[in-house]
Amino acid sequence: MKNATIIFRILLGFIYLVFGLDYFFNFIPYQPLHTGNAGAFKAGLKAAGYFYPMMKTIQILGGISLLINRYAPFFAVVLFPISLNVLLFHTILAPSGWLMGVFLMVPNLFLGYAYRSYYNGLFIRKPVL
Repeated sequence: MKNATIIFRILLGFIYLVFGLDYFFNFIPYQPLHTGNAGAFKAGLKAAGYFYPMMKTIQILGGISLLINRYAPFFAVVLFPISLNVLLFHTILAPSGWLMGVFLMVPNLFLGYAYRSYYNGLFIRKPVL
């Protein structure tokens, strides 16, 4: 379990770091242009102006955090909605890229399970102040 956690943590951290940095430095040469609903969705997010820079900055910070194993349980939770959105985007709007969503979701779910003891305080039905 420990070795699998390390492997999935490094894999997820590397993927998020590379794709987060690519947004700012454009070093991945081929990225298909999406059309139809997928293109409209991406255009809307880009038109907001703040969304992509914010998301990519979170990806970079999360990727670094997972790679150096600092605040890894926290960033596993922070990156989960991004992983889920990538999976849904590439499954529903652009089905040809569904594998990328799987490559993010599987390690993220595994890390959520591996770090489950760190999340006990989040699942309190009725907190007492």
